[in-house]
Amino acid sequence: MWTVCRAAGIFSLLLILGGCSSLLPRVETTTESPWQSFEDAQIAFDKIIPGESTTADLKELGFDPFVSPNVTLINYLDLIQHFIPNSSIEKTDLPDSVQECLAAKESCYGYVVEPSRIDSNRYGNAVLDVLNFKKKTRISGWRFNALLVLKNDLVMYKLSAGDPNVLKFEKKSNPLGPLQDIGSLFKVN
Repeated sequence: MWTVCRAAGIFSLLLILGGCSSLLPRVETTTESPWQSFEDAQIAFDKIIPGESTTADLKELGFDPFVSPNVTLINYLDLIQHFIPNSSIEKTDLPDSVQECLAAKESCYGYVVEPSRIDSNRYGNAVLDVLNFKKKTRISGWRFNALLVLKNDLVMYKLSAGDPNVLKFEKKSNPLGPLQDIGSLFKVN
């Protein structure tokens, strides 16, 4: 009797809290960087002038692989893979400044910059979510990507891209709820 009353009480509490999406998990994924937004990263990137900006200038702007997180230092062989991913692209197809840099081999290197901020918020009915019947997720944020090509300490070429406004909605439905994945418990390895 006590177990039935306790189960009914818990079930009633879950029904009351069913509309409380604030009880659902929230995930924030931040790839650390000196910039708080896509716009901040783009403004700093726009200040880089190929043929004039040096590594000292890049440090002031936050593009320093030795200090700034998520700025990767790559060598000229990695740059070749970036610019010539397959045989349909030839070196002569590349911008002159990149060709010049790649010809310098060891004096040529690059920075790959990939800061981002992605928030994942679950919403909807907390009971359906907790019991694995229905999970709804809103994913938002931004991603910035940049490639800087340097010869010795001089920027030769720059390229940027990214997602200034990420917004996705995911909906996962499991008609069997908590029993949906029960088959995985009985798998033999």
